[in-house]
Amino acid sequence: MSATITTVDPSTGSVIRSYPTLARHDLDGLLDQSVAAQRQWRDTTIASRADRLRVAARLLRDEVDDHATVISREMGKPITEARGEVLKCAVTCDYYADHADEFLSPKEVSTEAVRSFVAYEPIGVILAVMPWNFPYWQVVRFAAPALLAGNGGLLKHASNVTGAALALQSLFERAGFPAHLFTTLVLGEHSMVNELIADDRIAAVTLTGSEAAGASVAEAAGRALKKTVLELGGSDPFVILADADVEAIIPLAVRARFVNTGQSCLCAKRFIVEGAVIDDFERMIVPAVESLRIGDPLDNATQFGPLAKKGFVDDIARQVDESVAMGARVLTGGYRLEGEGNYYAPTVLADVTPDMPVFREETFGPVLALVRANSAAHAIELADDTPYGLAASIWTADMQAGLDLGRGIHSGALFVNSVVVSDPRLPFGGVKLSGYGRELSIEGIHEFMNVRAVWAGAMPS
Repeated sequence: MSATITTVDPSTGSVIRSYPTLARHDLDGLLDQSVAAQRQWRDTTIASRADRLRVAARLLRDEVDDHATVISREMGKPITEARGEVLKCAVTCDYYADHADEFLSPKEVSTEAVRSFVAYEPIGVILAVMPWNFPYWQVVRFAAPALLAGNGGLLKHASNVTGAALALQSLFERAGFPAHLFTTLVLGEHSMVNELIADDRIAAVTLTGSEAAGASVAEAAGRALKKTVLELGGSDPFVILADADVEAIIPLAVRARFVNTGQSCLCAKRFIVEGAVIDDFERMIVPAVESLRIGDPLDNATQFGPLAKKGFVDDIARQVDESVAMGARVLTGGYRLEGEGNYYAPTVLADVTPDMPVFREETFGPVLALVRANSAAHAIELADDTPYGLAASIWTADMQAGLDLGRGIHSGALFVNSVVVSDPRLPFGGVKLSGYGRELSIEGIHEFMNVRAVWAGAMPS
């Protein structure tokens, strides 16, 4: 009997479905099929590839409720957020289709040659190792540019969102992409990932996940001398300066921390507030957090769902309990919710210091850590006191001051007076332990292309 992967509803603990895993002896044939499909695809026109992406976008919009339900059932995202995730994928497919010529057409360069230009050529089949927290978005932000570029894709998704992974394969096939160009691999053994990376038929690897997973993939890819893009963890600072309008910021702060039940690398996790306004922030943030509607992720009224896995509740509880023992003060939450499902109360901790787990580690769940800063300069120092560098936001009445101060925070993105979001028009990625390489925008599509210099001259006479 073949091994299986079982998906579980995190709101109830009930089994959703079991899927057979791929046997090793079947993997070789799938790789050959992927390579053959990519070689056919790379010879198609840019316009025809863009047309397929537009069909995928239309299908995502037409089927938004079906796709959103898959997301909510498998990893617990509130259904309204799940719909937003699916629609964002549609926007991204259209974005790349609309900019296909701009991003992929050869760029002429004036030199002494008769003609010289930069060509953008596909490199082959890309292995994508993807996480569960945005099971559609994480995949599409890789797949849309990669497929438009003429590459193929093999998806190794997180096991708890296997249904989403297979639904995405079906989506691309129904959109008219060649069979086997984008294939989901339901793998039962983690060691098979390293075997895939070592295989000559895999051209490059992209991973979104933990530091440990990123280090493992980078090590395997390094041995094979293959390109990697790694999008890893984050402990993003949300810096509020003394001149900011705290009352206006409160609903944005709640969204920045508790979207997807706090399970996002881009969530603001450390709220660093100047002393002159921190009492106001404390007073207003607690009722805003306590008003979040907790419940069944398939209920349209739910704003806050379960954590995706039971073990994640243990992780958050440990970080909170250790921080409280070190002096953090619980303003609200700080406990598991009784009943079925993986629920942890939305939590706000005050008096957080840099030695505490909720400051030093990534808190991948619903915990807002509130840190007092003595000045704007101190706030920036605290914001940059982290091994992570994904994104940062600064809130101030003086936008230029925010931009100037933001240079003191090492991160892949800086947002002033806005919640941090990923946007297909802007490159996305981190520095330090948050990874390297970029997704999205023109930078993202060129990551997995041969950016080729071409020089052509007349025969010497």
